[in-house]
Amino acid sequence: MKPIFIHYPACSTCQKAKKWLIENGIDFQARLIVEENPTKDELKLWVQRSGLPLKKFFNTSGLVYKELKLKDKLDSLSEEEQYQLLASNGKLVKRPLLISDSVVLVGFKPEQWKEAKIIEK
Repeated sequence: MKPIFIHYPACSTCQKAKKWLIENGIDFQARLIVEENPTKDELKLWVQRSGLPLKKFFNTSGLVYKELKLKDKLDSLSEEEQYQLLASNGKLVKRPLLISDSVVLVGFKPEQWKEAKIIEK
């Protein structure tokens, strides 16, 4: 299965990640995060597979996150409410995401992506 690259085209970090994937010859399936927002079930699976805390999946620098004042509210929400919130708006989800059979990467750090050895051409 090709890795799924979930991104927002206007995001400069997503653009860098896409360029990195292409330069490294990694064939991927692109998915737009706003048009096809991750579902609650997908997010639960990805959080579990990533080994990261749920908070790492929130786009804390995004406008929607700031408008909803989630910095102050997130800790008071249940895990289920946090998943529901993420599934309700793609702009709340940290991007880019790279999902493969073996790894779930959140955000773009070239060294981390290189170490993940996503060579599923």
